[in-house]
Amino acid sequence: MKYTGIRGVQAGNEYFTIMVKLKDLERMFPNGEEIVQPERRAQRKLNQKRIPTIKRYIVENLNSYVFSALAASVDGQIEFIPFSDEYQDLGILEISDEATFLINDGQHRKTAIVEAIKECPILLEESIPVVLFRDMGLKRSQQMFTDLNKHAVKTSNSLSELYDSTDKIADITRILMEKNVFIGKYTDREKDNLSMNSAMLFTFSTFYKANQRMIGILKDKDLKTELILDFWSAVVGNVKPWAMLETGELPKSRLRSQYLVCQSVVIEALGQLGNYFYENGLDEETMKKLWEIDWHRDAKIWKNRCVKEREKMVKSNEAVYLTAIAMKKCLGLRLNAEEERRENKFKRR
Repeated sequence: MKYTGIRGVQAGNEYFTIMVKLKDLERMFPNGEEIVQPERRAQRKLNQKRIPTIKRYIVENLNSYVFSALAASVDGQIEFIPFSDEYQDLGILEISDEATFLINDGQHRKTAIVEAIKECPILLEESIPVVLFRDMGLKRSQQMFTDLNKHAVKTSNSLSELYDSTDKIADITRILMEKNVFIGKYTDREKDNLSMNSAMLFTFSTFYKANQRMIGILKDKDLKTELILDFWSAVVGNVKPWAMLETGELPKSRLRSQYLVCQSVVIEALGQLGNYFYENGLDEETMKKLWEIDWHRDAKIWKNRCVKEREKMVKSNEAVYLTAIAMKKCLGLRLNAEEERRENKFKRR
């Protein structure tokens, strides 16, 4: 096998970067995952649940998908032949046909690409960079896997969603931040968790999830953008503690400690409430009833829905549903069949 490559040095050892056609990945890195104990492996076990998501990302973004390089070890004869004396680190990398390759980082990407090719043959001639290290045995491969993954910092959900230009819900959430002065002013675009002393009250990810709940299953290509913006405008205009914060009647510290309306479970529940209006049209008069809701943590309406003993908040899908149901009842809205089922179960408890 011959590849045009670049030679580099790390920790005194040579490594090489080559471009591999996507159609060649399956041959270079055949499946056949070892059914052995973790200590005898050089990488994590393949998580099959991750593959469809990555594959879908490729298939749905054929004109814009992007992947970082795979990192692999090669066990076999390698010879690097420079193009010239002037360019000693550019040349041809010759790898023996008997050589074997082990992915140290990127096995899920590789498997998803192979699956995507079956659906989109147009990908066959595209390529991905592969960084190759000489194989130095199991212990070294295990250490490489650790070093490549140990210090990786996972991007926050808020920042990932903020930057995702292909996600319609992320797009409408960005627009919401721009158009709604209150939400934009108090929403952190980067963090997923806020400290008690943060100047912000919400995270981008929380409103993203709330909009997901509002929109429900995305059947249509076009979102009801104006309705979504109008809904959140009505929410901001009719949540009394937020109005008190803006007029200076309620300090931010008391808003956080005594009220629920900065909690992610409640924001998501507002999104779940919004699903009713998304499907049936916005009713401004009904939304005004939000003003009468008691948003205190110790209010009886929230007990065992999103607040447990000692006013401890609960964040779960069930808590979001039960909190949204309480809001709908306050607004005099009819519950759907699923909400009736959940409410009856809650009452039986």
